[in-house]
Amino acid sequence: TTEIYTLSLHDALPICLVMVQKQNFRKAFHLTVPIFFGYVSIGIPFGLMVVNAGYPWWLALFMCLTIFSGTGQYMGIGLMAAGASLPAFLITQFFVGIRHIVYGLSLLKKFENTGKWKFFLIFALTDETYALLSTCDVPENEKAGEYYSLIAALDWSYWITGSLIGALVGTLIPFSFAGVDFALNALFTVLMINQIKQNKDIFPSLCGIATALVAIILSRTKILPEQHVLIVALSLGIAVLLLVRGVFNRNKTEVEEEK
Repeated sequence: TTEIYTLSLHDALPICLVMVQKQNFRKAFHLTVPIFFGYVSIGIPFGLMVVNAGYPWWLALFMCLTIFSGTGQYMGIGLMAAGASLPAFLITQFFVGIRHIVYGLSLLKKFENTGKWKFFLIFALTDETYALLSTCDVPENEKAGEYYSLIAALDWSYWITGSLIGALVGTLIPFSFAGVDFALNALFTVLMINQIKQNKDIFPSLCGIATALVAIILSRTKILPEQHVLIVALSLGIAVLLLVRGVFNRNKTEVEEEK
């Protein structure tokens, strides 16, 4: 006798959903591989810095879970070690992360239908995650909030992993990490190249490089305080982008209306 086994729709649906979820996870993981190498490389020096400053290893984990900001955490350890007050700590963190206002405004449309995931996406938004979310597309049969959150959660896990490795290693053996933090610059370079390849638009990158050079030159000539280089570069870059894009879009609209 031959027995024929058939799957009902009720039985097949969960299997299909699992296959789709696995495919989407592979896509998200493949997309975040450059972040993995960058965050682990940058997280290890942060963990080492925590231990070298005299703090317990678990503080690195605590800061990753509550702050999750590479620059903010690096500066935070320095401020804490210098005995900075809580108001000074909070104000510094605010100005370090003020660029996220621009990130948030540019992601309003993408986060519009993310539902319950929106607050996690806001918390987990970093420079590198923003670079991925601003250019990636949501796969078919996947909700935007879940897919974006998967990307953000993977990036978060990479940063936690690197920080824990550094903190645990730092408690066991002495370690010199001079020059390792250059991985941050390398990571931003890779992300910039990927964005140029995907968007075919080199102007924002050139604008960022040019405004950063202007701010550095002003700092070297003693016109601009060194601690204001980042803020000036960001503000100048945003202003130039808004001005140039605004003029370009206005001219484009006028041409279309004439046609």
